[in-house]
Amino acid sequence: MSDTIKVTLVKSGIGKSKKFRETLKGLGLTKLHKTVCLKNTPAIRGMINKVSFMVRVEA
Repeated sequence: MSDTIKVTLVKSGIGKSKKFRETLKGLGLTKLHKTVCLKNTPAIRGMINKVSFMVRVEA
């Protein structure tokens, strides 16, 4: 398993519940098509799982 994962926002948070928007902000995804590299931890994996329909994940 890799040490970091790349997460890209592919669907906007506009119109979604506050919980989803705050999860995206916590991941550092503020704009559409922005990519961030995050540590591969269980907490980050859980956040990604919560908004999985809005992001694309690469190893």
